[in-house]
Amino acid sequence: MSGVDEAVAGELRLLDPAVRASWTEAARLLHPDFGEVGVSGRRWDRESMLAALPDMGGGGPGCEVSGMTGVQLAPDLVHLTYETVVEGRRARRSSLWRRSPGGDWRMYYHQATPVPEGMP
Repeated sequence: MSGVDEAVAGELRLLDPAVRASWTEAARLLHPDFGEVGVSGRRWDRESMLAALPDMGGGGPGCEVSGMTGVQLAPDLVHLTYETVVEGRRARRSSLWRRSPGGDWRMYYHQATPVPEGMP
């Protein structure tokens, strides 16, 4: 499987409510140096994200994902972009995934930008 395929699979797993509810499963997918700027503008680190993830919306059947594409920027780095719609709110999303020395891919950085209503 290519790095892009691995990153896409990881991204989709992080949207799975069962993974979001499991600290262990989510921790396997977040890089130790993980950071995020959320749709609200809040900055998150790995520990704060793992603590909040079980109670966050954004995954499961109520989350529509579209247009996910990726590019391998380097042998151990993949950039993904896509859009989500959750409870009628659209966001454009961007993630960086890094491969660890052990070969597993982990999300290193994520950013979500809200899309105003009516914007194409």
